Amino acid sequence: MESQAPSQIEIPRDQLMERVVALSKRRGFVYQSSEIYGGLNAVYDYGPYGVAMRRNIRNLWWRHVVELRDDVVGLEASILMNPEVWRASGHLANFTDPMADCLGECKKRWREDHLEDRTRCPECGGRLSPARQFNLMFKTFIGPVEEDANVVYLRPETAQGMFVDFKNVLNSMRVKVPFGIAQQGRAFRNEISPGNFIFRLREFEQMEMEFFCRPGSDEEWHRHWLAERYRWYVEVLGIRPERLRLRPHEKEELSHYSKATSDIEYDFPFGWGELEGVANRTDFDLGAHQKQSGQDLSYLDAESGDRFLPYVIEPAAGVDRIMVTALVDAYREESVRGETRVVLGLHPNVAPVQVAVLPLSKKVTLIGCAREVQSVLRRRFRVEYDQTGGNIGRRYRRQDEIGTPYCVTVDFESLEDHAVTIRERDSMEQERVSIEALVGRLGERLD
Repeated sequence: MESQAPSQIEIPRDQLMERVVALSKRRGFVYQSSEIYGGLNAVYDYGPYGVAMRRNIRNLWWRHVVELRDDVVGLEASILMNPEVWRASGHLANFTDPMADCLGECKKRWREDHLEDRTRCPECGGRLSPARQFNLMFKTFIGPVEEDANVVYLRPETAQGMFVDFKNVLNSMRVKVPFGIAQQGRAFRNEISPGNFIFRLREFEQMEMEFFCRPGSDEEWHRHWLAERYRWYVEVLGIRPERLRLRPHEKEELSHYSKATSDIEYDFPFGWGELEGVANRTDFDLGAHQKQSGQDLSYLDAESGDRFLPYVIEPAAGVDRIMVTALVDAYREESVRGETRVVLGLHPNVAPVQVAVLPLSKKVTLIGCAREVQSVLRRRFRVEYDQTGGNIGRRYRRQDEIGTPYCVTVDFESLEDHAVTIRERDSMEQERVSIEALVGRLGERLD
């Protein structure tokens, strides 16, 4: 029995990320990609619990941005697109960072705007080259011959697919402005200075929505989506609001397409970092593609007879950044009866496992009963069964580390009274509940 209430242990801020990274590998959330060959910088693989957690994040985003609304539809555009898309969008000309190369021993490449001393390498002290612009898009080729005529790019964002398919969606679906097109998918950026675990990657997954509205209503819709997206992090993902803030961009940092942008930021161990951007892109994208393609992308309002290019509000988030935010926000260490307990206090919506079923021993009679309980629970909840790995206390600790909100223990009394013990992760309090009432009781707690 765990009768003593846990007391929080203060973690030095500069050690928090290191502990989250260690837990992520130890418990199967995130692995270094190609690790047996020395890895690949800023590229990661997701283990069993990481996959489950990412799927939960994606599903929650889609549920609240698309399924629970009448004015947003979905799209899945291809990763490879005609290069003219990127010419029209400005990515070929503007999607660049100033780069300096180390001419000393390490030969590393650095973003000039991240350097305190722009003449010396921060790694080895070697001399730095003059800065030059570096396009962040990955280039590849279609067909067997590597020549300029066959050049294509791995998309650096999912947004452009929604702009170039705007007219297709209009013509095939019963939608009218204002409405949104949402998409989830992989994007690729040849970042010069990636880092902070999975915060800044070269291959990542985006969740973006382009909301098309009448010019003049754009500022109101911008405020609407800022409030909606902020609320999602707090109410749906359970992120602590004191760690979040809304930061409007200063005029000089606005993107070339933006009338106004505000970031939802989180207070990471390395400082405030962008979690999601909500931008007013005006009619820049539709106008640019209309000009480049020669196709009319304007919208005809059937009621008023007005024809116009819609303005666009874009909430853009990344699965990877949301995942690392949830992990950092949930990680804590506690003292329980003189021992340290590591806990991921994940919201049940996000947790890879919602309920763990644990037979007290490997006795056949207990296993049979526990498997029946598992079968009943998995119809409604994300369930894991664990009969291995030491005593019940150690199995509780393992579930604490992966963020499981509730454990259900099947013991020898269960065979007599047809009841089990629910153990709650955060308080470690236990409650005896009949198997017949178990689904309802867990539903009350998890829902």
